[in-house]
Amino acid sequence: MAAPLDRSDLMSLELYAEARDRFRANVLEHKRHRRVAIGPHLFLYFENRLTIQYQVQEMLRIEKIFEAAGITEELDTYNPLIPSGSNLKATAMLEYQDVDVRKRQLALLRGIEDLVWLQVDDFDRVYAISNEDLERSNEEKTSAVHFMRFEFDPEMIMALRGGGVLKFGCQHEFYTHSMAVRAEVRQALLADFG
Repeated sequence: MAAPLDRSDLMSLELYAEARDRFRANVLEHKRHRRVAIGPHLFLYFENRLTIQYQVQEMLRIEKIFEAAGITEELDTYNPLIPSGSNLKATAMLEYQDVDVRKRQLALLRGIEDLVWLQVDDFDRVYAISNEDLERSNEEKTSAVHFMRFEFDPEMIMALRGGGVLKFGCQHEFYTHSMAVRAEVRQALLADFG
């Protein structure tokens, strides 16, 4: 289980400015096998301690936050996105380049966040628990961004460690896709279980 980040895990704004290019390159390489495409427009970006540390460092840099209260507020916001040892956590994004198409699709895909699933081998599907921090959909449309948690039984984790197949999918009436992830993605995500 990954420990939550605290202030001692973060670089000062000065140190981060010096290390940013190198740190960013390391994080981008780390993220390379932590992205899952479910069809052409729904992408899951799996978070862990390193990706969240990068996100917090970037927010502190952009907002020029250096006081303890502000740093604590950022940590409180982002720490819940770090997997706790029995789950995977992802930022889900519905990506459409054309603004008008995106607007139409977000209206059509209301409720999609509750219909995203994963499956290990022949175990039952596990549906995402979405947006625990706040509601991101309304009567008219879904959001382009959702935060998702997928809970695993110990047997599922054991099966994955033994080389089990990991599939992701969505069963919305207007967006039905599924796919098995490559071995390197499965291995990267397995690290989140400690």
